[in-house]
Amino acid sequence: MESPAAVKAQRVIYVTYVIAALDITWLFLQFSITPYLAKRLGFDTLWFGYLQTTVGVIQLLGGPIFGRFADLFGARAALSLSCMASVVYFLLLAMTDSALMLFIHKLPAVFMHVLPGAQMVVTDLSTEEKRADGLAKLGLCFGIGMITGSSLGGMLSTRYGETCAALVAAGGSVVSLLLVLKFIPKHTKTLTAQEQTAKKSVFNLGEITRLMKFPGVAKTFTVKFVSGLPSGVFQVMFSVIAINFFQLTAEQNGYLMAYFGVMQMFIQGAVIGPLTARYSENALLLFSVALTSFVGLTQALVGNIFQFCFIIPPMMLALSVFNVVTDSMLTKSVPSSDTGTMLGLCASVQSLLRTVGPTIGGFLYENYGVASFGYIQFTVNAVVFTVLFQSVTESTEHRD
Repeated sequence: MESPAAVKAQRVIYVTYVIAALDITWLFLQFSITPYLAKRLGFDTLWFGYLQTTVGVIQLLGGPIFGRFADLFGARAALSLSCMASVVYFLLLAMTDSALMLFIHKLPAVFMHVLPGAQMVVTDLSTEEKRADGLAKLGLCFGIGMITGSSLGGMLSTRYGETCAALVAAGGSVVSLLLVLKFIPKHTKTLTAQEQTAKKSVFNLGEITRLMKFPGVAKTFTVKFVSGLPSGVFQVMFSVIAINFFQLTAEQNGYLMAYFGVMQMFIQGAVIGPLTARYSENALLLFSVALTSFVGLTQALVGNIFQFCFIIPPMMLALSVFNVVTDSMLTKSVPSSDTGTMLGLCASVQSLLRTVGPTIGGFLYENYGVASFGYIQFTVNAVVFTVLFQSVTESTEHRD
């Protein structure tokens, strides 16, 4: 029978899943309307890339600092800050009627890190053996939010306009904030007396960057960025590809995102847990990189939306396994008091991809077409797999 503390911790984790699902819902609602709003305001592919880069830079700067803030001041304060930033973000989106305003409304994104905050709560309240599975369940929430948000955003923007959709997202973020204040404890970590009395500085970059010196952290971070760059570029440009290459309407794009979400839910809910229980994280990392390379090759040969739908399941499997395993490996490589900062750094990798992705993606799309994304993904991940495999082989030989 579980102890009262374990039951309470599990209840907090369940509420955290709900908060994460709601946040992703509002985020994907916004994803389903922003490309069409930008097009109506006169944005071309290049300027839409600049907009995406702006978001990436903002969140790149905010991610590590947000993680440090969460470690120092607790989960409730961090998640509350993020939810309040989301409310402002969506209210500004509702008021957007010019290209300048579309850029301005992105500024609150510097504090919008609900998913890393939720990852910190799950990491703090779960055992190391169940950590990967717990983080994977957040991916299940991601899938739910992707389906709900994409479908709702497409429907609302088509029938009632972008302003209505943005106001719904703002109201939803208020609900998320209330859940945080009601159910999330002030602290989810067990701090020592020394840690509680230590001088707190959110902007101490030395405390943030020192985590890179722990064994294995720099290597895993490098793999996370290099392997994830090609698929990250494709994801950033996908809204443009959906409109211009696949010729999808806002509502059709919403249904496609819902299909992504169904795959995400199935993989995160039914596949990741058994895989992490049966196979080592190093083996799963190799598998995900190899599968990502294969997906890139098939992606390069896609000519229409129906063909693309066939490669979505292996694409989502590769992405899900890769993200869960790398996040789990990195949080296990640092002390428990620094897991929030580490997860903030993990989020900054995604932000960095979004920062450089639009520039690279816009150039590739305009000059070499959609197929170039797949060929680059295939080549880069084939090289990463080769290097990782040699590294694992050498370490095995040394142990023998």
